[in-house]
Amino acid sequence: MVQATSLPRNEPGIKAAIGVLKQTFGDRLQTGQSIREQHGHTTTWIETQAPDAVVFPTSTEEVAAIVKTCAEYGVPVIPFGTGTSLEGHVNAPAGGISVDMARMDKILAVHAEDLDVVVQPGVTREQLNTFLRDQGLFFPIDPGANASLGGMAATRASGTNAVRYGTMKDNVLALEVVMADGEVIRTAQRAKKSSAGYDMTRLMVGSEGTLGLITEITLRLQGIPEAIRSARCAFRSVDDACRAVMMTIQYGIPVARIEMLDAMSVKAANTYSKLDLPEVPLLLLEFHGSEAGVVEQAEMFSSIAEEFGGFDFEATSTAEERNKLWQARHDMYWACLGLRPGAKGISTDVCVPISRLAECVSTAREKAEEMGLMAPMVGHVGDGNFHALLLIDMDSAEERAKADEYVGWLNDLAISMDGTCTGEHGIGQGKRPYLTKELGAATRYMAAVKAALDPDNILNPGKIISD
Repeated sequence: MVQATSLPRNEPGIKAAIGVLKQTFGDRLQTGQSIREQHGHTTTWIETQAPDAVVFPTSTEEVAAIVKTCAEYGVPVIPFGTGTSLEGHVNAPAGGISVDMARMDKILAVHAEDLDVVVQPGVTREQLNTFLRDQGLFFPIDPGANASLGGMAATRASGTNAVRYGTMKDNVLALEVVMADGEVIRTAQRAKKSSAGYDMTRLMVGSEGTLGLITEITLRLQGIPEAIRSARCAFRSVDDACRAVMMTIQYGIPVARIEMLDAMSVKAANTYSKLDLPEVPLLLLEFHGSEAGVVEQAEMFSSIAEEFGGFDFEATSTAEERNKLWQARHDMYWACLGLRPGAKGISTDVCVPISRLAECVSTAREKAEEMGLMAPMVGHVGDGNFHALLLIDMDSAEERAKADEYVGWLNDLAISMDGTCTGEHGIGQGKRPYLTKELGAATRYMAAVKAALDPDNILNPGKIISD
């Protein structure tokens, strides 16, 4: 089991910083045990490490003031979005101040003609898309949880639409960031491309709050498609389903979503979402385009699926049916918990080149069965990314040890296949042991960047880079 190692605490500095910030923020700075634990809470098995205080800024200037105070007293600063990250990103191993961005939730500007929008970090993806709907626009990154856009940028989030629209790194045009000394910078302008200097935007996207606090985001938008068509197709094995995915991508079919559920996951979805899907490996797909185009894309996929034994293919353009299907996919975490009531769900993800996907998923399935682990699997398989949800009795030392062994084994397997230990969950605390295995000497240069931009290590310490 991954241990949440504690780091040295600066007790006098923490006390002094809280006193100064309390004078400025009043009731918007909280030190109660319950709210502190909520902001150190993790949706994984990593031990909760609560901050010493939680502060709720409403502007970039206030965030800068918080960071300047913390820098003066050498106190850690941990940015907080909605708390849906999965690898201990919001833990406070050295104590410090949690900066909750929830009240920085304004949509600042929509440039419909340029297909971009400027938002504060506390805006959630659902809030943004509801706001944009009447303008015929949408933001495509959909990680499932109603995460904040600041958190999504900080963790380089992905989701079900990534196969067509990319991840956060492809959809963030510019950022406003508060650096470790409290200075506010902009990483780029709104132009769709630039050759001006180092790519500071990409450096900050995925930095998990260790290099700066994001206070404003300029995002790329898409036009709502003329037509959307969803489909499902059953297969006899995970291997057959993955091979159908690989062929679909290689044929260049512009599929917007292509998700895999193994038989165990389908069983959970049927019970939780009251569906009647065949309880075998299943692919869920979505096609975007013209009315004729989405029908053609679905028919092309159906032909490919038949080559790999696909059956029970159904397609629909009805919004109600489409939404029901995708809501069931987004509810998979809660659905899978129902397979073993009382168990803790430990979610882990890896990503491999599409040509190795079938082998990786099949091997992962076999290993879980060999170890006696209940591990339903789902994935954004169109880009080689899949998740295993280990259902563990946390009171059993044997099961915890097995789960820890399995997660480590799966990370190593993906890396051995030229893949990554995390396709979208991020490193945080939980994946740190595998980053050096994956990138080797490159992690020394990451550490050098961290030391240059945050010499006192006050920005989300204990994450990504090993101390």
